[in-house]
Amino acid sequence: MRNPEELCLTTSADAARLLHIVPVGQDLEALLHGHGAALREMAGEPLAGRLYLVPGAAGVSHAIYLDDPQSCDAARFGVLATGLPPGDWVPSVAPDYTGLRPGIMQDVMLGFCMGAYHYAIGPASENTVRLVLPPECDTGRAVALAQATWLGRDLVNMPANLLGPVELAQRAEAVARLHNASSEIISAEALERAYPCLAAVGSGSDRPAQVFRMTWQGSAAGADAPLLSLVGKGVCFDTGGYDIKPASGMLRMKKDMGGAALMLSLAHVIMAQDLPLRLELRLGCVENSISGHAMRPGDILTTRAGLTVEVGNTDAEGRLVLSDLLTEACESRPDWLLDAATLTGAARVALGPDLPALFCNDPEWSQILLESGHETGDAMWQLPLWHGYDAWLRRKNAHLGNVTDKPMAGAITAALFLQHFVEPTVKWAHIDTYAWNDGARTGRPEGGETLALRALTIATLRMINERVGSGSA
Repeated sequence: MRNPEELCLTTSADAARLLHIVPVGQDLEALLHGHGAALREMAGEPLAGRLYLVPGAAGVSHAIYLDDPQSCDAARFGVLATGLPPGDWVPSVAPDYTGLRPGIMQDVMLGFCMGAYHYAIGPASENTVRLVLPPECDTGRAVALAQATWLGRDLVNMPANLLGPVELAQRAEAVARLHNASSEIISAEALERAYPCLAAVGSGSDRPAQVFRMTWQGSAAGADAPLLSLVGKGVCFDTGGYDIKPASGMLRMKKDMGGAALMLSLAHVIMAQDLPLRLELRLGCVENSISGHAMRPGDILTTRAGLTVEVGNTDAEGRLVLSDLLTEACESRPDWLLDAATLTGAARVALGPDLPALFCNDPEWSQILLESGHETGDAMWQLPLWHGYDAWLRRKNAHLGNVTDKPMAGAITAALFLQHFVEPTVKWAHIDTYAWNDGARTGRPEGGETLALRALTIATLRMINERVGSGSA
């Protein structure tokens, strides 16, 4: 696991230059040292997001970043990683601006690390620009989020020949060891008995399916502390099975484990911050391949819950992977159950690549999740669990089909399928994510992405605070 704190940040201010973070619209003449006209001619008018490099006797003496006071997206500070000259930089925020934006230094550190990320196989090139961690600011959450963002991006970007089910489970195990969490990896006959639907998905591959399970408890969490259960879809490569994808649809299918990457990243943040809760994590690590052993259209599978499922399409395998894991997660009676998956193309048709679709059976929790997304610039968008479509999943020869015969509402019917494996009394949220940036933007390099990670972190903190504040924890 790469650590951006070691690569991008430093505690030493020796020979560091000053980086002023100022709100757009502030009078800059005192900071520009008489170079205002020349800088505006070179870099443009002082608009939000602009970075001015102020010359001195020996090159650039200091830098000025013009911030948008209305923006809450930490990724905007990613331009610092690509726009600053090599060397160490001390960020400075005026006290009156810090008063308006109390979390701005956290955003500066996180956004810088987001922008500094790049994926490469083999030795990584050294980061030549670093920010100095301000000793007076608590940037622990920003560092944990940066670590988690790099972890998730690395996993999604890794080619499938290097990251199969075994390797994904091993990577998760390494994160568990880092935090002294209890973990186990289930495979072979034990997996077939406990997770029959998941095993069916992995049956076509020579790479054995794995289920990673982890439990952890914060140092301040008692036996009655709230339990958060996380479930992630970890399909390390998805051919579509016998309902094979076209070449264009298969090209990026190394990212079909993006839900598992997101849930593992969130678990890392929770454990690194030692939040006062109990945590369970389950990742279904499989490969959906084609062979004489692979599941076929028309097969009827018996799930861990005892419900039978007719396979209408082998390319709708993610919901089969999640079904058994959700059933097991509910056996622990969690206070909150959250799953994430690159589940449907229909969610992307509805919302595009940037907005994960959110489905939730609890109005209060969904409100917290949505508000946290808007507060962090890491938004989700809620779609309905419209039970009028549930009848579309019914089958004559099985309880359910894994797809419907309707060419519409695919994200909703996928979520409704999953809901059959969630106890009605459990507060449950499902995230249908894309896990990818189609092109490079500020703080968001092209490739794997942990969409909604910051929102889920803030939502978890709010859920804990509200639970403690109510006196029920």
